[in-house]
Amino acid sequence: MDIAESSAERAHSILEREGGLSPELLPADIYQSWERCLALGLNPGRRPEVKVEPAAKLKEAREKLGLARRLAVAELHGLHAQIAGTSFMIAFADADCLLLDVIADPEFATAARAAALRPGSIWTEAICGTNALGSASIQRRPVMVHRAEHFFKDHLDLTCIAHPVFAPDGGLIGIIDASSDCSSRQRHTKVLVQLAATQIENGLFREQHRGDTIIAIHQNSEYLHSLSAGLMALRDDGQVVGANTQAREFLRGRSIAEGPSFEQLFDLRFDELLNVARQRDAVRLRDHGGLSFVARMESPQNHPDPSRNAREARQYRLDTAKPGPRKLAFVADDPRVFSIVKEVELAVARQLPILIRGETGTGKELLARHAHAASGRKGTFVPINCAALPESLIEAELFGYADGAFTGARRGGTKGLVAEADGGTLFLDEIGELPMPLQAVLLRLLDDWTVRPVGGQRSVVDVQLVSATNVKLDVAVAAGRFRSDLLYRMNALEVTLPNLASRNDIEALAAHLLKAIAPVCRLDEGAVGHIRRHAWPGNIRQLRNELVRASLKAVDGLIDLERIESACTELGDHSHDRPRALEAGSAQAPAHHAEDASLRDAHKEKVLAVLAETGGNISLAARRLRVSRNTIYRVLGKQHSF
Repeated sequence: MDIAESSAERAHSILEREGGLSPELLPADIYQSWERCLALGLNPGRRPEVKVEPAAKLKEAREKLGLARRLAVAELHGLHAQIAGTSFMIAFADADCLLLDVIADPEFATAARAAALRPGSIWTEAICGTNALGSASIQRRPVMVHRAEHFFKDHLDLTCIAHPVFAPDGGLIGIIDASSDCSSRQRHTKVLVQLAATQIENGLFREQHRGDTIIAIHQNSEYLHSLSAGLMALRDDGQVVGANTQAREFLRGRSIAEGPSFEQLFDLRFDELLNVARQRDAVRLRDHGGLSFVARMESPQNHPDPSRNAREARQYRLDTAKPGPRKLAFVADDPRVFSIVKEVELAVARQLPILIRGETGTGKELLARHAHAASGRKGTFVPINCAALPESLIEAELFGYADGAFTGARRGGTKGLVAEADGGTLFLDEIGELPMPLQAVLLRLLDDWTVRPVGGQRSVVDVQLVSATNVKLDVAVAAGRFRSDLLYRMNALEVTLPNLASRNDIEALAAHLLKAIAPVCRLDEGAVGHIRRHAWPGNIRQLRNELVRASLKAVDGLIDLERIESACTELGDHSHDRPRALEAGSAQAPAHHAEDASLRDAHKEKVLAVLAETGGNISLAARRLRVSRNTIYRVLGKQHSF
């Protein structure tokens, strides 16, 4: 028991016996919070009655925050990945302490806590007494409440850390909270929560000033690319029109609100800054108070772009660049998918290799095409199916060959697929199928991006690399089927697209697919309900095929339950309906109904054995079993994901 903890326990005892507070036993922030609780007439010995808003109110609150909430959800997933397994709960609340999104480790979410710490519950001091989230909303600064520092005894086994999130205008927009049982208290959590809050604030700042020039400043050059850098937004004439919290702290004593010119703050003209910044990554500055800074200009195309249309980027629509008159939709209403899109955009801005994982049909190539579009690269998007290339010719296909390099070579030679992607994006699909000898060749390419055609001369290419696989590459590495050094070079950013049934934007996705397939058609409530409940072992590809068939059966443009079920049957889909995933942000997987005796049960054991041998590679397993991949999906049904 530490000193602070024992002091707080003594303060509780004195409060119970004498009804008074002991300021010498409590930190100042906690003491002030206890005073507020007593003024509200709260009794520390009773169990707080947490208020839970109805689903409609929760939905309204989420939609009100829009971009801020989507950025926050991405940070929640990042935070949970860093501290998962340590009995933690991560949450984001609005300025009124209404929990919008919650991710909890199973061991933390006891039945009693699950009822109180869930989306829709309100954690103000007036309801829940001294708690980090409620206190941070009042004090407008980071707060940690440890065990007995909570006002209500019901919370004495918790440690809570909360950090406010501010809008670019300085208004409180939300709070991030990390709570744990005290046995798993981690001192670095406070820093992680602070970084997450800063990331959200910077994202909002960049979005508000998308049309302005943004410069990052810091007193130390090594922190210029970190979250501790200050951000300033300037108009084309050099007038300062915005600054984030860090920048305002660096320039304390200088009023940013009055919109000074750059020259009124620093000893360098704005046009000189722009000229130098285009040539160097960092520029030395000195303010008129004599303090030295280092500055870096962010080019507009490198700003994260979480807003693409009038609906605040709830959906990303892209042209897939495939032949044909229609467009396909890339929908990112699901917070996990949105955060993936955001990460991919940031990665291509730095030209980092990207590895996209996910089941067949989850949209890996579509995301790769979005990466190419977001990069702004003028070259071509070149997709390569590594499983379809003949092993004997794969090197020639990738790197080309000179005239007469071998018998049967095309007259004049060919420059190869990698060279075709010069200035653009090379998409290596089913990278897990690449034979070991060719993995070594690809590794050499990633070392220096030098291409040497068979029988030809070396040349250097400028390529954005995106790879995709449905294979568990870590399993393949352990089995000696994939090079670990190649994997580490390919996955500077690694993302995993969720399967369709676990996404919470399936209705929006179906609507956009149907609009592309048959704009005059619409789904009724029964059909939408079927789509929400269905297992979708073939993911987005299966959904698209079902909608195509159902649209052909539509009466007066209406697709009802009977027609969507008929389309499913004609496709030979024997999977059963299953409940949709839980509320967005939940760490739990969808529940499943008990399996009926079916074709899947008859063949499951054999299929699983082959899948184990192939490291979960659906394509390779299908070839070994001499069946289609859809057959394997039907046998596995909804129980398994690879």
